[in-house]
Amino acid sequence: MPFSPTKKLLFLLGAAILLLSGCFGKETPESQLYEVMEKAVKAEKQFEAQQDPLIELESKEKAIFDKIMGLGLKEYSQISTLSDEALDIVDKRKEHIELERQSLEQSREQFEKASAIMQEIKTPELKEKAELLYQTMKERYKTHETLYEEYMNALEGDRKLYTSLKAKDVSLENLEDQVNTLNDFYTSILEANEKFNELTEKYNKEKLNFYELAGLMGKES
Repeated sequence: MPFSPTKKLLFLLGAAILLLSGCFGKETPESQLYEVMEKAVKAEKQFEAQQDPLIELESKEKAIFDKIMGLGLKEYSQISTLSDEALDIVDKRKEHIELERQSLEQSREQFEKASAIMQEIKTPELKEKAELLYQTMKERYKTHETLYEEYMNALEGDRKLYTSLKAKDVSLENLEDQVNTLNDFYTSILEANEKFNELTEKYNKEKLNFYELAGLMGKES
């Protein structure tokens, strides 16, 4: 196919734009770090999408649990039916928390690329802020690991409790022990979740400070 002057002009224009944008490997370490951090954020879209469904499922399950607690143990048929509904919700919650974790793992894999890029930053103050960002994000990922582990423990505890409620010979003492164990799990979950949110807020502030100092504030729009 003939290569027309118009196509050649467009090709040269495109090449010039690529050259100016640094796509031929001339991006600064700061710009490269920016790209890595923004890709890490995009990788967490699935994580964000799980929040509302999880909250809704947890609310439904709590309503079922409260209803069960309002019944006497002799109401076996109703308790068994409600427990089956709760067990179904537990399975759905597990699906969402697994998707949440996968999203964070993808984000972590992307963000790990920042480690090598930071070493190329020449300005001491920028390098210091970049290292601070990196450590905050690493702690955030680690906190989510704890949150995930405690949540999985709680789900297993929930499953055991609802299965026990379906048994006709379950004792009140046994149920009380399980509920106490679950309360401990959920206390740990709340603590880990609070720390995770605090680290997320801290990271976002540190990231904006880095962008501002590096002259990258216009890029995120």
